[in-house]
Amino acid sequence: MTLTHLFIIAVIQGITEFLPISSSGHLILLPNLTGMQDQGQVIDVAVHVGTLAAVILYFWADVRVGLAGIPRMLSGKIDTPGSRLAFLLMIATIPVILFGLVLKLTGLDDLMRGIEVIGWTMLLFGLLLYWVDQRGPTNKAEADWSTKDALIMGLWQAVALIPGTSRSGITITAARKLGYNRHDAAKLAMLMSIPTIFASGALLSVEVIAQANTALAVDGAIAAAFAFVAALLALSLMMRLLHSVSFTPYVIYRVILGIILLTIAYT
Repeated sequence: MTLTHLFIIAVIQGITEFLPISSSGHLILLPNLTGMQDQGQVIDVAVHVGTLAAVILYFWADVRVGLAGIPRMLSGKIDTPGSRLAFLLMIATIPVILFGLVLKLTGLDDLMRGIEVIGWTMLLFGLLLYWVDQRGPTNKAEADWSTKDALIMGLWQAVALIPGTSRSGITITAARKLGYNRHDAAKLAMLMSIPTIFASGALLSVEVIAQANTALAVDGAIAAAFAFVAALLALSLMMRLLHSVSFTPYVIYRVILGIILLTIAYT
């Protein structure tokens, strides 16, 4: 792949990964609407790994606490902030891993990479985010995150494997429905992305090694680096804006794009 193509893919991924507008949906739409070569799932996951590095860096203080708590969590003791965070992130990640395996083994993941699916998910889940964000209570903060809430958000996150849903969008929707304020809902969604993207990155490594394709591995590394920079900038901007701006601008974008895609798909 050309450097320009990799750059375009990485920028799209970096900007859209943490905004509730579906990065995977945009990556699928790129070849469908422009005629460019389909970058394939290996590059898709590579740019997700780039965004993983960005979110780890941005939330390093929390990540460091969670990492330090893993040994204690594995020993069965959930009595420190670090072990509690590690445990809750594990609980929130299990549903998406199980659902992802089902989609992979059945081949449904490839069948859902169409404009019609993305159009409907963009539209419907965008409207759902708006409804929940406007009506949801704000009586919970990050410190109130519980095992029950982590599991519920994890189940919602699994739905994001349907292209166009948006992993960050659906987990933010779940958090707002549970009563978390906008900023903390987004923060929890971002922290939940770390183990999820890490699992995808592990799959990428296995696939690259299995294919023994050095060129593909190099392309993935370049795309990941570009995505890291774009994601860090986009994440910093969104988290700052959430103190004064709702999710409505993202919903408007989703609705407009969803209508356009459905028009294209059915005409």
